[in-house]
This record gives sequence, C-alpha cells and structure tokens, in this order.
Amino acid sequence: SQLAAVLRAHLVNLARRTQLLAGIEEQAYIDIDSLLRPVYGRAKQGASFGHTKIAGRQVLRRGLSPLAATISTPVAAPVVAGIRLRAGKAGSGRGADSMVTEAVKTAREGGATGKILVRGDSAFGTGAVATACLKAGVQFSLVLTKNRAVTRAIATIPQDTWQPVHYSGAVLDPDTGELISDAEVAEVMFTAFASTKHPVTARLIVRRVRDRAKLEELFPVWRYHPFLTNSEEPTAAADITHRRHAIIETVFADLIDGPLAHLPSGRFAANSAWAICAAMTHNLLRAAGTLASPQHAVARGATLRRQIVNDPVRIARPQRRRVLHLPTHWPWADYWMALWHGVFVTATGPPATA
Repeated sequence: SQLAAVLRAHLVNLARRTQLLAGIEEQAYIDIDSLLRPVYGRAKQGASFGHTKIAGRQVLRRGLSPLAATISTPVAAPVVAGIRLRAGKAGSGRGADSMVTEAVKTAREGGATGKILVRGDSAFGTGAVATACLKAGVQFSLVLTKNRAVTRAIATIPQDTWQPVHYSGAVLDPDTGELISDAEVAEVMFTAFASTKHPVTARLIVRRVRDRAKLEELFPVWRYHPFLTNSEEPTAAADITHRRHAIIETVFADLIDGPLAHLPSGRFAANSAWAICAAMTHNLLRAAGTLASPQHAVARGATLRRQIVNDPVRIARPQRRRVLHLPTHWPWADYWMALWHGVFVTATGPPATA
C-alpha cells in the first residue's frame, strides 16, 4: 500500500541521516515474526480467534495478527522495516515471502551492501520463504518443523561431531574448566522441501539439550532443535547468531508498551494504518535515541519516552521569541540538548558554503 511505501521510505531516509543502522554496510539481520493483539469488540473488522502463547501454554484468543519484519545490525537496535495487519486466524507465515522480499529491498536502499541474514522461527521455515531469500541473494536461518525426513537426517549425525556451544552468560566449572551446560550442536547437509517445486539444499544445524524431565534414564535423552541455514559461519557461531532472532521480541514489547497497546478503530483499514504509523513512530524514536547518546541508541522505548520525549520543559516568549527552559538540575539535559542540536542546528543554521 502507499502508507507501507511511506514507512519504507521514512526508514531509509532516517538511516541515511542518522546512525540508526550503524554497521549495515557490513552485516544486516532481517527478522520476521508475527504476534496476536487481543481485541474485545465483536464488531471489530477482521477480529477472529488465533493461537497465542501465554505463560508457555497455547491458548485461543480473539484478536488481530500483525506480521512484522525488522532490520538490525551487530551494533544497532532493530527497527521496523514493514508491518502488515491480518485477521487473527491468519497463519503466522502467511505472506512472509513477500514481506521478506520487501525488507531485503529496504535494507539495501538503507545502505546494506554486505551480507544480509534472514532469520525466522518454524512458522517461517517454508519453501516459499527460503526461495524468496535465494532469489533476493541473501542468506537465511530458518527453524524447521521436525518431520520424518528431518528426524532421519538428525539420526545420521555421528556422535563424535557434537560440540558444546558457549552462550553468553554461561558458567565454567571451576574444577574442570568446562561449561556447566549440556547444549551441543552439530550439522549435516540436508535437502528441505524435497516434495515441493523448490527444494533447498543447505546446512541443517541441530542444537540438542538434555531432557530435564527424564533425569533418571538409563541413557541420555535429548531434545533436538533444528534449523536450516546457508550462512558461512562455523556451527556453534551460526547457532548463537540464529538464537539472536529473539531480538524482534524487544520491538514487539516496545510497540505493545506504546501505540499497539490497543487497536482503536472498528474498521480494519484504519487499524492497519494505525499499525504502520506505530512502526514509523518506533523508528523515529530509535533515530532520536541515536542522536541523543550511544546508550540511548540501544535503550528501551519506554526509557526514550521518559528521558528525551516527556520532558519537563517550560515555554517562555520574551520579545515574541519562543524560549524553552529546562530544569536546572535535570539529569537528562545534556542528552536532550544533543538531540536538539542534532535535529535543528543543521536544519536552521546558515546555508552551507558552495
């Protein structure tokens, strides 16, 4: 839609004028996921029952289901590249291939000249999404639903190829120097979606952990978590990179804590426009954070609103000029002034010399 195109153009221009996507020229990550926003009015268009997870349990709730794609870098917080409102009963992966294609195009317009990795959970581990990534010339890291073919592939992995993976925050045993963790990873080449028109052959990386519900077994019982990727990283590093897909949940948390706390209209089109405008405000707030300070560049949305948006500023008009008075001992004054100068000095200062 036209408003979605405005969202993409808005993000590209923010990235060109600020450090919103610092490091995007070397590595960019595109994460795609969906969520269910509950609604309670029976007359709200598009509202229907869909699956969501609350406290680790699958439940049915009436709501609307936005599909979102974010762009991030190793040093920059994620921003929304696209958001699409759908009915609550829509499958999580519906329309994901076109969303990925649009997000890749937006990332490249925003300066992504290096590697791009698309990450998604099992709802997006489909032939359509993988094929869209290959057509766009980007790498992918997609969770696969375990079926008979995947189980057979996992069974072919030799036992001596499993290696421990070092996650951030892992603890070392002071006596042995080994990790106090039973997570291990290994890989095998695998052809996914073999029964479709677009089979994909890539690396099947499997993470396994001990089943803590069965600690008195005669032999170890493992739970396996496979994902398909064509990245060039070593096995353990690829697993760590893939698990950072969860960063998209921080974007959802910021949106839910802000404009997506509710979808106010009874009309589907109006709520769709509301979701896109919410994404634009999220990106604008992120850009403001990068102008304020390095710590604000990666801060939560609530922190940014509290420290550089909801300001205790007094407006005075001496000699018919507007003057903003900040509190004398306000702890965020320096950051607010950095944002002020970053936004207005360039725009209102003298013209650049020829």
